[in-house]
Amino acid sequence: MAGFLRYLIPQKLKYRLFMAFVCLILLPFCALNLYNYQRIETLVQQKISQQSHSQLEQMYRTLEDQMGIAFKTLIFLKQDDTVKSVLRSPEQHDAIQNKRIMENIFMNLNNSFFLYNPSVYFMILDLNENAYTSYPPRNSLVYSELRNLPGFDQRAMNAHAYHWVPNDPNYVLRDVSTSTYLLSLYSYLIDSQNRPYGLARISIDYSSWLRSVHNQSDLQQQYFLITRAGEEISKSVPDAVLPEEVMAEIASRPDRQYFIDKDSNSLVNYIYVESLDWYIVNRIPLPILFNEINALKRQYFTTFFLLMGAFLVMTLLIAATITRPLSHLQNKMKAVVRKNLKIRLPERKFRGEILELTRTFNVMLDDMDVLIQRLKTEERQKEAVHFHMLLAQMNPHFLLNTLNTIKWSAIRQGNDDITDITLSLGKLLEASLNSEKDLVHLQDEIELVQAYVHIQQIRHNRGFEVTYTFDEDILFALVPKLSLQPLVENAILHGVSHLAGKGLIEITVRREGPSSLTVEIKDNGIGMERSAQMKKTRKRPGIGLDNVRERLRLLFKEEGRMEIVSSDRGTRIRFTIPFLLSTPYARSQDIGLAGAPRLTALPPDGSSADKSQGGR
Repeated sequence: MAGFLRYLIPQKLKYRLFMAFVCLILLPFCALNLYNYQRIETLVQQKISQQSHSQLEQMYRTLEDQMGIAFKTLIFLKQDDTVKSVLRSPEQHDAIQNKRIMENIFMNLNNSFFLYNPSVYFMILDLNENAYTSYPPRNSLVYSELRNLPGFDQRAMNAHAYHWVPNDPNYVLRDVSTSTYLLSLYSYLIDSQNRPYGLARISIDYSSWLRSVHNQSDLQQQYFLITRAGEEISKSVPDAVLPEEVMAEIASRPDRQYFIDKDSNSLVNYIYVESLDWYIVNRIPLPILFNEINALKRQYFTTFFLLMGAFLVMTLLIAATITRPLSHLQNKMKAVVRKNLKIRLPERKFRGEILELTRTFNVMLDDMDVLIQRLKTEERQKEAVHFHMLLAQMNPHFLLNTLNTIKWSAIRQGNDDITDITLSLGKLLEASLNSEKDLVHLQDEIELVQAYVHIQQIRHNRGFEVTYTFDEDILFALVPKLSLQPLVENAILHGVSHLAGKGLIEITVRREGPSSLTVEIKDNGIGMERSAQMKKTRKRPGIGLDNVRERLRLLFKEEGRMEIVSSDRGTRIRFTIPFLLSTPYARSQDIGLAGAPRLTALPPDGSSADKSQGGR
């Protein structure tokens, strides 16, 4: 996964800046704009749905008002004495005059109650086979057929002798009304003695009313009237079709006010008319609903993407402007490597941070050039010192060869003292010539001290004794080479050599804790201060103690410590170093100064016996 991401992320800084601008600024800004427009569309849809539903509620109230007015006109007809007189006594006037009287009454009702919706039709039947209408009939009026209409069936009426028929077939002349059905109020006209004297039918052309509502609407929306069972009663647009799925959705969720029909891409609003068991449905195509918003969106995003394209080009140019000096600097650095730091960047071409970077780069090259020259000089000096060291080693080697000659001559002559002195001195010279190792085994270092002590005992006529105390499990601990000999030499020269009696030098090596090794050289001499007073005329200063202290600092830093305690009763020198234990690669009796130690982990503390021996 990490490798795949590394493959997607560009390597050049210019393209990284460009990608950062696109991913961190451009894409989030585009997503935010799309989200805001989606929210705007949702809010507009909700607002228009609420307005459309409010319009449906107003239509519902209008329809209820029309039905209420129709019922009021029925009551007016029941209470009108002229109507009663004509219906009860049609023989008082001739048929034409009775017709005029009833038509005038119907006209006055229309003008009074249905002035803004004249699509209301009246029909009254008396019980003497006379029929009066406010409309030209589609078919000839046959009293018996009218009298036997299902709407006048008393079993279908309520206790007040009336009821509504929502799907009454249209009986009006087609030139007047083209609707298929009418909403009719059927009723019996009953006097105060509860005796019928006529029948009335008041019909409302709801299809004409629905079309008038559609014509008054600003949007290209469609209105439908459907029954609860999903049967379409009327529609405002003749060619409009309400899918069965939409009808099923409305019937399944009558309390819902609106929803989105994805198949027709339209917003459907509806309201339930309880008195008629109808639904008034309003359908608005979403493209028409969001026509202006979509046009605004296209205009906005066209401008937006043009500006974003310009910004992308500008960003690429800016990134290239920023990274061009860095690329130039990179190429110059490669050239510097090829031409041995002989190239400098021109400072006059840059400004600001790039100028400071250029100056710093040039200063760095100057410093590196000086440092390289200094290293070359030091290297030449080291080579010269090494050459002189090789020359200087010729004299010690000649001295070692001479000692070997003296040793074999003393052996042939049987002089044991000379033989022992040359052997001891040979060990010391061999150790000084071996400059490859800084650390040796404690066992090897003690052997060197024993060789040195043997020479000094012969020199001082065995006027002192040296004891060695150490544990056997630390024989292969590592100590600085020739670190004990200078301290023993200091104890002899400045301590026991000035005593009238027997001198004693104690060498003790012990392990302190799990990680420290302590070496202590103690004598019973006259002390360093008194010895210094006696040696004021010495030609060269002693450098043994300072040499050991400096070597401890170089080898072990802060972990190497040395302390000196001196008095007129003797001197004690102690130094502490880290405990480093090595495993020899051969048997212990075969290990000499040339043995190469191998470091291992520290062993756990254990009991061991002290080993003491007296110097000869």
